Amino acid sequence: METFLIKALQLILSLSILVLVHEFGHFIFARIFKVRVEKFYLFFDPWFSLFKFKPKNSDTEYGIGWLPLGGYCKISGMIDESMDKEQMAQPPQPYEFRSKPAGQRLMIMVAGVVFNFLLALFIYSMILYAWGDTYLPLKNMKAGMNYSETFQEVGFHDGDILLKADDVELERFGEESFRQVVEAKTVTVLRDGVETVISMPGDMMQRVMRDKKGFADPFRFPMVVREVDGNSSPAALAGLQPKDSIVSINGVITPTFDDVSAILAKNKDTEITIGYYRDGMPASLSLRTDTAGKMGVYAMLPGELYQTVTRKYGFFESFPAGIQLGVNTLKGYVNDMKYVFTKEGASNLGGFGTIGGLFPSQWDWKIFWQRTAFLSIILAFMNILPIPALDGGHVMFLLYEVIARRKPSDKFLEYAQITGMFLLFALLIYANGNDLVRFFFK
Repeated sequence: METFLIKALQLILSLSILVLVHEFGHFIFARIFKVRVEKFYLFFDPWFSLFKFKPKNSDTEYGIGWLPLGGYCKISGMIDESMDKEQMAQPPQPYEFRSKPAGQRLMIMVAGVVFNFLLALFIYSMILYAWGDTYLPLKNMKAGMNYSETFQEVGFHDGDILLKADDVELERFGEESFRQVVEAKTVTVLRDGVETVISMPGDMMQRVMRDKKGFADPFRFPMVVREVDGNSSPAALAGLQPKDSIVSINGVITPTFDDVSAILAKNKDTEITIGYYRDGMPASLSLRTDTAGKMGVYAMLPGELYQTVTRKYGFFESFPAGIQLGVNTLKGYVNDMKYVFTKEGASNLGGFGTIGGLFPSQWDWKIFWQRTAFLSIILAFMNILPIPALDGGHVMFLLYEVIARRKPSDKFLEYAQITGMFLLFALLIYANGNDLVRFFFK
C-alpha cells in the first residue's frame, strides 16, 4: 500500500506541474492579446470544485477541481470542452478569442505545447547541472547482459557484450540503444572474446511488444565480495574476505551473482564448497549456509566493479546539453509512434497505471524530474496531434482558416469538438482497460 501511495503521489505531483505549465501557456498568451480568460483550473470541476477564488477586479476564476484528469483554461469566445453554446450564440465581443486575428489565435493555441516542451528542456538542463551524467559504457560491462527469450530466439546469448548496431557503435544501455538494436539489420556483439554478427528480423519491435519479455537485464556481474557480515557469519568463520571473487559452488561454475544466488537458494543449511579467486590466485573453502541459504556477505555492484563515465556540467553549458537531450527524447518518442498503429502496439497502450509505473517505489528526486521531463514531452507531442478537442485540432482548423481565408462554421467546430472528445474518452477507456487487464490477468 505504501508503494502505491508513493507512486500515486509522484504521478499526481508530476501531472499537476505539467498541467499548470501547459494551461499557463494558453493563459499568458491570451492575456497578452487581451483575450478574457474566464476560468483557470487544475483538474476538472464537473458539478463542484474543491477550491476556487476570484481576485477583485479580475475576470478570471482560479480553482482546483475534484477530477484529476488534467486541467483547463476557459477562454471567452472559444469552442472548447466546456461546450458553452449560450456564449457562442451571442454577438462576438472585442475581448473574445473568436474576435482576434487568426495569427493571434494560433499563438494562443500552440503556447501550451511550447511551454511543455520548454519545461522539459529546462528540467533536463537542471538535471545535468545538479547531478551530471553518469553511465556505465556497454563495452565496460565485461560480463555482458542477460537477454530475454525474444532476443535469444534471434541469436543473442547471455553474456554477449553489445558493440554495434549496423555500423554504429553502441555507447550505453537505454532506450536509444534499444531502438538502435531492434531497428538494425545486424548487431555486433563480443562473445567469448570474439566479435559475432547477429542478423535482426525486420519485425523485431513487433516481436518484443507481442512477447512482452523485454530486452535485457544489464545487471549481469560477477560475484565479488564487498563486505563480510560480522565475525560469526558463515563466510567470516570460513575465511572469505573482501574482494574475493566467487567462481564456483560445489564444482558448478558460477560466472555471475545470479548464478551464485540460485545455487545458494537450493542449499539452505547445507555444507558447500566454494571456489574463488583471491589476488588472482585460485582457492577453495567449505562453509555451511544458514537456514535462508545465505553466506553472510555483501556483493559489489556493477558501479563498483566496472568503470563508469561521469560528465559534469556547469550552469551555462547544461542548457545546450539539456536541449540536445530533450530533442533526442522527442525524436525517439515520435519514432516509436509508428508502432502504436500495429496490433502489438495497440495492446501495449497504457493509462494512468502504466504512467504511474514509470515512477520508483521510493522517492528519488532525480528520477522524479527525469520522468516529469519525459511526460512533459509526451504531453506536448500528444496535444499537438491534429485531433479535434486537442490543441492540435484547433491549430489544424486555424491553419485551414489562414490558407482558405474563411473560418469553419461554429456548428462544424462544435461537432468536431464533440467527435474529438468522444475519441479521446474512448482512447482513455481503452488504455486504462489495458492496465486493468494486465493487473488482473498478468
